[in-house]
Amino acid sequence: MANTFKVKTKAGVTTLATVYTVPTTPATTIILGLILGNTTASGITATVTLSSNTADTESNADVELVTNAPIPVGSSLEILSGSKVVMQTTDILKVSASGACDVALSILEMT
Repeated sequence: MANTFKVKTKAGVTTLATVYTVPTTPATTIILGLILGNTTASGITATVTLSSNTADTESNADVELVTNAPIPVGSSLEILSGSKVVMQTTDILKVSASGACDVALSILEMT
């Protein structure tokens, strides 16, 4: 089994935006970290959503990993500090914010 560490970034997120979708190969991705950075001149809030439609789960739904989390001006917010999230094929990680927010997602793709 091959493992590949990657970073996915998205700048200036305001409306709901897809940051990462698990491709068919690899079939499994582990989120290692997620950092949201406030690039505005005032405080903002951000929401991180995990969308799952994986066929082998009992119930698939969009779930919010954090909802309207405050990010002060000139600051960043680390989501999932010390925790991991497993994503499967076609699962999607999305971010929205009330003002411009930069996103850095660290993942491990397993094939």
